[in-house]
This record gives sequence, C-alpha cells and structure tokens, in this order.
Amino acid sequence: MNLEELVELIDTKEDFISFVAALINDLKNNPDTWGNRTLFNYLEALQSWTEDMDGYYYNKNISVPKDVNWRVFANILIAAKVYE
Repeated sequence: MNLEELVELIDTKEDFISFVAALINDLKNNPDTWGNRTLFNYLEALQSWTEDMDGYYYNKNISVPKDVNWRVFANILIAAKVYE
C-alpha cells in the first residue's frame, strides 16, 4: 500500500502514528523518490503546500477540510523539535 492510500485509512491517533512510521520507512528505503530530503527543505515544502492546499483539494475534486485542528498539528511539530 502506498503512502497516499495509507492517508485514507487514518482515523485515530494510532493510525497517524503508523502513517508517520510508514513515512519514515519510505524515506529510509526510497530516498530517491523524495524531493525534500533535508529537514529544512521538508519544512519549507510543508509551509508552501499548506498555503496552497485548497488547490490540491480542488484539483482532486475533494472538499477542503474545515475541521483541521491546526493547534494540535503545531504542537506536534514543535514538540518533535526536542522530544527524544
């Protein structure tokens, strides 16, 4: 199952944790498929994609999510800065 298919299966915290593990595994095993291999580039792409995300959903003919908890997502990102 590819990463895009796994996204569709995320409903719980555990599903999200499994997805992140799959993402790490994909980077480890398929680094050549990643356009943003450094943390700096990945975070820049994350920012840019988030700014343009409505277009992604529009092009896929999917409703733009309205119930995203951005604060939780930000907490995850900032905590990972120092968490071991």
